[in-house]
Formats: sequence, C-alpha cells, structure tokens
Amino acid sequence: MLNDFRISRRALFVGGAAALLAGCSNAVGQNAAARLDARVNETKNFLLQNYPDAGGMIQSAKGVLYMPLMTEAAFGIGGAYGQGALRINDATVDYYSATQASVGLAIGAQQYAHVLIFQTDEALSNFRAAPGWVAEAGAYYALPARGVSLGADTISAQQPVVAMIFGQSGLMAGATIAGTKYTRIIPSSF
Repeated sequence: MLNDFRISRRALFVGGAAALLAGCSNAVGQNAAARLDARVNETKNFLLQNYPDAGGMIQSAKGVLYMPLMTEAAFGIGGAYGQGALRINDATVDYYSATQASVGLAIGAQQYAHVLIFQTDEALSNFRAAPGWVAEAGAYYALPARGVSLGADTISAQQPVVAMIFGQSGLMAGATIAGTKYTRIIPSSF
C-alpha cells in the first residue's frame, strides 16, 4: 500500500511539474507569433548590448535560434521548456519549442535565455531537417562575459554550432542545453 502511495505521489509531482513548465509558454493565445517575435527582438538587443563581441558571430551566422525564455525547475526530477524563433538574415523563418528532462541531485528553479548560432550551411540544414534536433553534450559553449572576444577566437570559429546562455536568474547553479530537444512548431499550435 505504501509503495502505491509513493508511486502516486511521484506521478503527481512529475505531472504537476510538467503542467507548470507547459504553462510557462513564451506566447499563448492571440497574436502569439507576434509576441514571440517581439521577445526575440528584445533578446537579440539584450545580447548585443550586454555582449557586443557576439555581434560578429551573429552577423556572419547562417542562422540563429533565439530562445528568449527557458524555464527550468527540478526537485530530483526536473525539466525545462521554452519557445523561440529561428532567424535567417534577421528574418523569422520558423518557430521552435525546446524541452529538456533531467534526473539527479538538482533542486530549484531558474530562467535563462540562450541562442544557437549556426555557422555553417550544413549545420543549419541538419537542424531544420530534423524532426526533433537534440543538442549534444559536447556542444561548444561560448561564455558571454565582458571582455571576451566572442567569434574572434579560433575555437569558436571552427564550431558548426555555438551555444550561448545568458540572462540567468533563479535558485539553480548553471544552465546547459545538453539534451535539449528542439521541435518546430506552427504559430496556430501555441
């Protein structure tokens, strides 16, 4: 009887956490695409104002996926969710959701923004063709800190996809996109 109760409590917790994360959508209801595009514009402006060295990478990119708000929560079992837009030549071409699940010692909640900068046509094409593209654990992270020359170093210049996480707030240490699944969504579905 006690084990049944634990399973039910765990299922209730996981279900509640999933519902909470699903409710943290970037844009819901009427004009969802326009509101999400406005948040993407704000995210791009924040990134370029606070980390101006990222401008060169953004400008020369084949495409940039902007994720304005990822919401992550964990209590042993956790997850993250967000919505964003892929831009090519600074024009939105697709919308994406990002989901991530985790199991471990993490406890807390946080929000953050991130971008994926596609530096080659092949990397961008692979991302767009995948029914659900998953970020690898070995993804190259450019750490946006004042004084760092993002895009100018030879390491980041050799990477097909560069991830940048910024604007973190909350009660968790660190953020990663490893294991995050990106799925194309259509505006009428969010």
